[in-house]
Amino acid sequence: MFRATADLILPTTVTGSWPRPSWFQAALQGRTFSAGLNDLTFREQFLDALQVVVGDQERAGLDILSNGDYHQDPDLAGRSWMMYPLERLGGFARDDLDVPANQGEYAGKSILGEIFGDWRYPPVLTRVSEGLPMEYGRIWQAAQDRATRPVKMGVVSAQPVSNISVLRTDAYSDRRELLWDLAGIMNAELGRLAAAGCAVIQVEEPSVHWRAADGDDKGYVNFLVDCLNREVEGLDGVEVWAHTCWGNPAMQRSHENTDYGACLELFMERANVDVWTIESKDRGHSPLPLFERYKGGFPAKKVAVGMVSHRTVQVESVDEIARDIRYALRYIPAENLILSSDCGFGRQGLSRLVAYHKAAALAQAAAAVRDDLP
Repeated sequence: MFRATADLILPTTVTGSWPRPSWFQAALQGRTFSAGLNDLTFREQFLDALQVVVGDQERAGLDILSNGDYHQDPDLAGRSWMMYPLERLGGFARDDLDVPANQGEYAGKSILGEIFGDWRYPPVLTRVSEGLPMEYGRIWQAAQDRATRPVKMGVVSAQPVSNISVLRTDAYSDRRELLWDLAGIMNAELGRLAAAGCAVIQVEEPSVHWRAADGDDKGYVNFLVDCLNREVEGLDGVEVWAHTCWGNPAMQRSHENTDYGACLELFMERANVDVWTIESKDRGHSPLPLFERYKGGFPAKKVAVGMVSHRTVQVESVDEIARDIRYALRYIPAENLILSSDCGFGRQGLSRLVAYHKAAALAQAAAAVRDDLP
């Protein structure tokens, strides 16, 4: 259901995370959001930072805002993106952290080797369940109360959470069972977020595109689509987005094969989402010609195309972005096109100054192209 973008042509947004103010150093560290709000230091820093991030994005001219992922702790290279649910789910260890079993490929003297070598996650000890409340609805409401435009709430998908989980239990016969359980739990969390009134929920990084690009077993890839649909089931009255990029630990690409071709049909025709977001600018907009196959009749979906890179500190010019938007319009109708960043700006790579001017250039370019539309 198109709600926030229903009547907008070429709406603009950013994927989610935003650089934190240098003075915002407080963290939840496993507490509930409500408990954090009773900590005067966290409360003041968090709520003031929300005012800043919402104000920056509105001043830049974006149509759909984000809360900057400011509820997540300032961990190394964005680790808290997955730790936020892991610290609160039942079934995971609370004090015992393991190295993820599937990160050995990045070993060695490289930035990804250093990041993944130091990241730690809790193992699964029993069957997973709801634990501490994640309170996504209350977190979103705090940002929306400070905004005059819709705030999009991003939530990590169950799929990457299951991928990094170390099974130290016989409660699961295989990882698929774990993923299916996690998808059901996250669906309940998203349902509470929808009930709070959130207009746009972004499910971040379902693994469909990664696995399809790697040529994984089609049966497993189809299972991942089913899990995504389970995760977003019943979110009536909400605009559901699925964000898919190719990695963003400290702004680094963490996948070699970045071809969306193998998952195009899966997201455009089978996934029960309203908006599919893709990384495009950093790839020279090579994914855009894939959508030519739908020129005869575009599906009832929108595509959020990355028009500014999260990996470069050079701010794209308004003219450059406008040219890229016009190129995208050769393949995606204006009424189906959303303009975004490739991924988030807040993974310890960009400054607030650079993030703001990338967002502002995006909004200005969109306005220029709108003026030229028939």
